[in-house]
Amino acid sequence: MQYLLMAYVDEAGWPKLSKSEQEQGIAAYAAYGEALKSSGVIKGSNRLQPSSVATTVRNTNGKSQVLDGPYVDSKEQLGGYFLIDVADLDAALSWASRCPRPSMEWWKCAHLEYVSLTGFPSMGSDP
Repeated sequence: MQYLLMAYVDEAGWPKLSKSEQEQGIAAYAAYGEALKSSGVIKGSNRLQPSSVATTVRNTNGKSQVLDGPYVDSKEQLGGYFLIDVADLDAALSWASRCPRPSMEWWKCAHLEYVSLTGFPSMGSDP
């Protein structure tokens, strides 16, 4: 089954970190990504651009409206994701529990969400 692990971050926290803390965080995530890859469970992952460059599409009264910016008043933003293919929810939760959680406020991996993609209509080729 495929699960999407979504990592929420506080974007304002990154610039406040020392260079050493930034390097430690990057190294921790690189090691986590390598562990996912070497185990064969990773199907895709990416870090997202800052919300300041996001584009929002809203459907109002049957008409699409495209707006620059996220327009969400939130302390945390979706910072990235890992798409994994594992046996069940327990395996997905096990991987999520291994996600790095350095003692930096902006690494909010404790806020992972797990969405089973099984059962949804196909949207093209599998990742």
